[in-house]
Parts: sequence; C-alpha cells; structure tokens
Amino acid sequence: MPLQRRMTDFGADDSFVKASAKMEEHYGITVPVSAIRTTTENHAEFIKKTIHLETTIPLKDGNDCIIAETDGTMIPIVDCNRKINKINEDSRKNRETFWKEGRLCLAYSQGSTAPFFSATMGKPDEAGDHLIHSAINGGLGSNSTVHCVGDGAKWIANQVHRVFDKQGSYLIDFFHLCEYLSPASEKCGQDNSQYEEYKKMIKGGSIDEVVKQLRENIEPDEVADDKAPVRKFIRYVENRPGQFGYQTAIKNDLPIGSGQIESAHRYVIQSRLKLTGAWWRKDIAENMLALRTLRANNLWNEYWADDFISQAA
Repeated sequence: MPLQRRMTDFGADDSFVKASAKMEEHYGITVPVSAIRTTTENHAEFIKKTIHLETTIPLKDGNDCIIAETDGTMIPIVDCNRKINKINEDSRKNRETFWKEGRLCLAYSQGSTAPFFSATMGKPDEAGDHLIHSAINGGLGSNSTVHCVGDGAKWIANQVHRVFDKQGSYLIDFFHLCEYLSPASEKCGQDNSQYEEYKKMIKGGSIDEVVKQLRENIEPDEVADDKAPVRKFIRYVENRPGQFGYQTAIKNDLPIGSGQIESAHRYVIQSRLKLTGAWWRKDIAENMLALRTLRANNLWNEYWADDFISQAA
C-alpha cells in the first residue's frame, strides 16, 4: 500500500509518464508507466464507487448561510467503440474523439475558506444532486439559506430551484452580466462614465431602470442579434427574472461573482484532465474526477487509512 499510495499520488497530479519518472527520481524505483496508470485508475474507480450522494437536507440546524457555485468545463473524451462501416476500413480508425462537459460543484459556509467539492459528467439533474451533496457537506441544514451564484446557463438556475427550493436563491455572476451591458452601453453612444453609472445602478437594485433607459435605443427586429447588443442585453435580463439581487448580496457580504468555481476548474479538473495530448475514456474521466475532488476535499489521508483502503487492496 505505501508503494501504491506514492504511485497514485503522482498519477493523480501528473501524466503517467511523468509519474513514472518521479518514482525513479524520488524513490529510486523503476515503475512501468502502465503500472502507474493501472494503479491510479483502479484507486480512482474505487473512490468513485464509494461516493454516496447526500441529497436530502438534514432535519437539523446547520450553518446560517451556505454559498454554492457550479459550472461546466469541457473534457477531452475518446470512444474506442466506433462502428466500422466499410469492409476494408482500418480497424485502428475505430476511435472517435469529442469533448464532453464536466460539471464541478462547490459549497461552503459563509466565512469559511474550505469549500467542499463534487463533480460529475452526468446530466443537469445529476449535477444538481452533486450540488446539494456539496452544500450538505458544507454545513447545510433545515434553517440554512443557500446563496448560489453562476453564469447565465439556465440549467444551473433550474437545478438550484429543484434541489434547494425556497431555501435557495440564484444570482447571475455580475461580471458575466457586464459582458452584455458593456456593448449595449457602447452601442448607445455612451461613454465609459455612463457604463460605470449603469453598473452602480444595477448593484443598487435599479436594473429595471437601466433596462428602461437602454430600451430607448433598442435595435429594430430586422437587425441581426450579433449587431443588436441592446436587444440582447434586455432579452438576457428579462429571461432571468429575480436573478439580479446584487444589492441584497452586497448588503449581506455575499459574493456577486463566480470566480471561485472558475478558478477551481483550473486546479481541480483542468490541471490533470486537460493535459496536452490527453484523451480519456468517459468512465475513466469520471473516476479521475472523483479522485481529484477527494484530494481537493483534503480526504487523501483518510482514504489511505488502514481500515478503509484495505477494501480496495
């Protein structure tokens, strides 16, 4: 087990080729790349199998406010079971590569600096289950409110409503909103000072007034969307009612941006699963997500405890 732990440790963070080189550099042991791969993937699979999602809010008091975020990132996938349609087609060409979204969730109690992570490559409902699982592990109870913040993807807002119901609220990432506001303001011929004024108005709870002012310059219907930033901004806001409560969030010292989940994508998922030239089978990618989130949750030592890891031996 000490040897397997070191092999999995390196294989979880670096390519299996580099992991093999590190074994020799640090321990003077020559381990084939294939052995590093097999050992790491076996432990990742075991970790994935032991995950039991908690999806029912505990009937007890938790922390007052839970902050939750979720977002997707694309992971390179290879399918080696593509059907060969031609009689003389090279069987080595049965591989199909594509990108599939991995959804990362995090949650933590307000004031905490230690989020709990969970991840899946499943559909939105499965991502929602991982989101509430993260929140429960972050201290969610029957008395808690859940402040969720993310981009404008409708599946996120739908899942927040589904899993948290009245305990949850959803806020559009302010900086994402500004990506629509900035070109709309510019199209109206307004200088940067007016754009900054609009931002202050929105943070102060007057987004309806901003929409009203910009509507005076809305483009005609015959203008294509890519040349109609005012119309796009207004439509974006009107399609997401109740998701712009920045004034309340600021008053309660809650985040109005989703930078934490975007940063987490880089160090939890992308730094390992999006290495140059790396392509994963979907099931193995799912298992590696479980391994990476276990490490991010500081459960590495617990996993290798004798009374637990013996089941994987």
